[in-house]
Amino acid sequence: MSHLFEPYRVRDLTVPNRVWVSPMCQYSATDGVPGDWHLVHLGQFAAGGAGLVMTEATAVSAIGRISPQDTGIYTGEQVAAWRRITTFLHEQGAVTAMQLAHAGRKGSSRRPWEGSGSVPPGEGGWTAVGPSGEAFGNYAAPRPLTTEEVAQLPAEFAAGARRALEAGFDVLELHFAHGYLVHQFLSPLSNTRTDRYGGDFDGRVRLALEVAEAVRAEVGEAVPLFARLSATDWVDGGWTVEESVLLAKLLRERGVDLLDVSTGGNHPSPAIPVGPGYQVPFADRIRAEAGIPAAAVGMITQPAQAEQIVASGAADAVFLGRALLRDPHWPLRAAHELGAEVRWPDQYARAKSWH
Repeated sequence: MSHLFEPYRVRDLTVPNRVWVSPMCQYSATDGVPGDWHLVHLGQFAAGGAGLVMTEATAVSAIGRISPQDTGIYTGEQVAAWRRITTFLHEQGAVTAMQLAHAGRKGSSRRPWEGSGSVPPGEGGWTAVGPSGEAFGNYAAPRPLTTEEVAQLPAEFAAGARRALEAGFDVLELHFAHGYLVHQFLSPLSNTRTDRYGGDFDGRVRLALEVAEAVRAEVGEAVPLFARLSATDWVDGGWTVEESVLLAKLLRERGVDLLDVSTGGNHPSPAIPVGPGYQVPFADRIRAEAGIPAAAVGMITQPAQAEQIVASGAADAVFLGRALLRDPHWPLRAAHELGAEVRWPDQYARAKSWH
């Protein structure tokens, strides 16, 4: 029996297997509204056998988008467009998930294939905001948020969560990683505030905890809630794995069901020892020390590798990104290699025999 293809139970929901689609920004929306590209992009993974399909980082406000072409969940038009997509994903048997996000100081950025840095307000961008005034790399310096503005952010995430459920999503994930707004508050590299949202550990994690509390209160007890963490900044003086373990315990107490463990993103040039599965030990440690389920990400490419991660107990599931871009039907191939059964679309059933 393959552990990778065992169902995963979280609250009242059962995910059919442990191969999950990682959030992957597509920079292809108009005014935050997903279109045909997003339907095909996400739909191919559901048809390919992934158990859970998660959206790209989806902004809870217009200035929370990473780029002017990012998706959002702050208007009724966006809700309707997402509902078309979740309907198709459900028809393929996949569990649907939305990652709720705010880019903070990394907002109003150029699409990767158009260079780097910020899009100025005169070209369709906006003035980004952050916990402090320090810029990220060659991005424009953000406007520091006032204490009152920070205190309103949990309500924005809660409203986004409500709209996501209206759009048909089964699972919600809070984006606390990769150098975006909440991660910016967590890390001393980007948070030099002196009010209640800065300073020591308790101050820097306050926003994350308030967001988790607000979203859990909004959606009730039945809806699974994940959070993505960058376990370390990979920089001296930055956010550490020890702090991630402490935060994980606090998030678990506030109703977060699983941590999606990544690293980095809050410093433009960290020294990261990249290699196959290089972030898995962070998921393993947080899972063990914080007593919370965790999923692993990062250069997980081979079925046997993914199987070993789950079978060993290092993580409860794996999130795949680039491996699925190269092969959207990776789960179907993995099930064949591991001797597991997975649902094939009726339209593709003639290809199920590998002879």
